[in-house]
Amino acid sequence: MSEKVLNGGCQCGAVRFRATNPGTSEICHCRMCQKAFGNYFAALVAVERVEWTRGAPGWFRSSNVSQRGFCAQCGTPLGIMDDDGDVELATGAFDDPEAVPPTVQFNLAGKLSYFDHLPQLTPQPQPEKEAEVNAKITSYQHPDHETADWTQRA
Repeated sequence: MSEKVLNGGCQCGAVRFRATNPGTSEICHCRMCQKAFGNYFAALVAVERVEWTRGAPGWFRSSNVSQRGFCAQCGTPLGIMDDDGDVELATGAFDDPEAVPPTVQFNLAGKLSYFDHLPQLTPQPQPEKEAEVNAKITSYQHPDHETADWTQRA
């Protein structure tokens, strides 16, 4: 049986990882995940193994059973590790987040009341304005692929 290996990392490139055999990908609505990700939920995927290929995450013990990994340089949430060593990585930190789509939601008691209504929000497409604004932006974000080295830009 062949292993599935996916790469990813933080926004600035200081921390990169190689994840083996991603499993269940989930959306967690608990308040700890909301705060850790600064979002409505955390999207996480369990992995069999993770190898930190550049740098290493900082860790914050968020509960009595787990700690949260993040880039100490740019603050990108990278995942969670329980005290048994099981790791779940942030799906948005993967170079190809489409490869780890969510399959389950849990901790629904913490789900924000408007979450299910987000798809009904009125789109405000402004392609000309977006193109104009985006043309002025120079991204300092690490690209979504491996690099031999990467100079952080501050």
